Amino acid sequence: MKKTTLSLSIAALLLSACNDDSSSKDAATEQKTTKAAQEETIKAKETTPEQKSEEAGKHQNNFLTAYDNIDLGQYKERVKTLSSDEFEGRSPATEGGRKTSEYLKAQFEAVGAEPGNGDSYFQQVPLISIEADANMQLQLGDSTLEYSKDFVAGTSQTVESIELNDSDLVFVGYGVVAPEYNWNDYEGVDMEGKTAVILINDPGFAQPDAGIFQGKAMTYYGRWTYKYEEAARQGAAGAIIVHETAPASYGWNVVSSSWSGPQYHLPSSGNEPKLDAEMWITLDQAHNLLKQSGLDLAEMQQKALSKDFKPVPLDSRASVAINNTIQESQSANVIATIPGKKNPDEHVIYMAHWDHLGSRPNMEGDHIYNGAIDNATGTAGIISIAQAFKQLPEAPDRSVTFVAVTAEEQGLLGSKYFAAHPTVPLNKIVGAFNIDSMNVSGRMKDFTVVGYPKSEVETYVEQAAKRQGRELRPESKPERGGYYRSDHFSLAKFGVPAVYGGGGTEYRDDADQATAAKWDAMRGECYHNLCDEYHEDWVWKAAMDDIRIFFEAGYLLSNTDDYPNWYEGTEFKTIRDQSLKQEQ
Repeated sequence: MKKTTLSLSIAALLLSACNDDSSSKDAATEQKTTKAAQEETIKAKETTPEQKSEEAGKHQNNFLTAYDNIDLGQYKERVKTLSSDEFEGRSPATEGGRKTSEYLKAQFEAVGAEPGNGDSYFQQVPLISIEADANMQLQLGDSTLEYSKDFVAGTSQTVESIELNDSDLVFVGYGVVAPEYNWNDYEGVDMEGKTAVILINDPGFAQPDAGIFQGKAMTYYGRWTYKYEEAARQGAAGAIIVHETAPASYGWNVVSSSWSGPQYHLPSSGNEPKLDAEMWITLDQAHNLLKQSGLDLAEMQQKALSKDFKPVPLDSRASVAINNTIQESQSANVIATIPGKKNPDEHVIYMAHWDHLGSRPNMEGDHIYNGAIDNATGTAGIISIAQAFKQLPEAPDRSVTFVAVTAEEQGLLGSKYFAAHPTVPLNKIVGAFNIDSMNVSGRMKDFTVVGYPKSEVETYVEQAAKRQGRELRPESKPERGGYYRSDHFSLAKFGVPAVYGGGGTEYRDDADQATAAKWDAMRGECYHNLCDEYHEDWVWKAAMDDIRIFFEAGYLLSNTDDYPNWYEGTEFKTIRDQSLKQEQ
């Protein structure tokens, strides 16, 4: 885990090359070096083992004081404030979003963390808001689909209107092109101007014991973002993802709510292809669509599980007109830092997204998506961790930087921008911890690390969890593809080892489990829904347990010279290795 550099060998070569020409200088240098070494030896002898032990004990006591003093009342108040109606659902590039970023700046200032982007706490993120008019219909063959009830549609192209007009439909299975798995769902078909009909997740989900992909654990090929990206690369005009709750891991209500209202994008670089129309349809409508071509969806799903699958043209065509309201705006990542005392150029990152879904003023009654669990809990958590670091009598060896990112709900845009425009070199980020939607249901025996095992950063989490008698375990539902759905993924794609975790799979006792039953049900029902609101009687100590684990893991990593890496076989290790070589 130690980082290796060429600095010593280069120095040795330089000294060797100078020997013939500067012997007198070398002699003087040798005398100075010898004297300095003698002084260091004397100094070292003056520090007895007892003194070293006493010093180590003092550091440990200082850490435990900060660990124990993480304030539950302050944490709850921050969650309550962030999820209040005052912040209007914390949508980026809105007044509620501006209030949120200003509040976070004030909180980081109050706990003593310094600006993390030069002399500013803000990293401005340029955004393009594209809001599709909900007054639209999708025509699939002889069926007319109703917006929100049967389908959602939008475009990431910055145009006021765009349409598909009798676009040929092609069923492309899972829509995956994966050479490492010898898999190509688009083989033999020209998709130019056509619309792909695509199953959600990847083939491993439906047959976890078949040894394909990663079994039930979702790969990036299963994510909806990949589906649209690959269809565009294939030249398609449109793509329709078939929603199904189990492989998607969320209900149609999540699709409907997440895809309505303004959709944010980063400005286009002009290099990546984009679809004219990005769509979802319900499972019922998918059945109806395939019936029009004399096909059975269940049979086609089964055929799509084979690498020998070939795309199937359908007899139906797709038509939809999308009218957009476009606004260019900006939102802010809020970045604060605690400079290290020994290696301030090396950084441990804590990340959490502050944004949520905003409000829908045209709705009757409650129309604000407060996002208390998602992710007021995580955002308040990194402020509490910053406060704990500042309670230590001296800074850690490495810098600790806190990044509250915007526009996660719109496709990890804030973290993507941070990774593409980092405030510190990516090869100087030794590791990252991402907190998204903390556990407030019940206290746990174990600690979930999503995607576990992936990187050596997890060893610091493992050590921290032991203090609470907890062990690391992977998530219970790896088919959700959780590792590819939150902001650490933006850093991982650039090689930065990152941990995403929290909560657990086993409650401490029957009392915890009984209490959790209610809150777990609410958590599932209220994900991306209006009822994700603050509750005073949540099991707040469960969140505090996890905050303390994250604090200790970062404390350990910030006080070592080790450079953790990804484990062999992980998709990001080669990128990290190349990144570290650039420094050498």
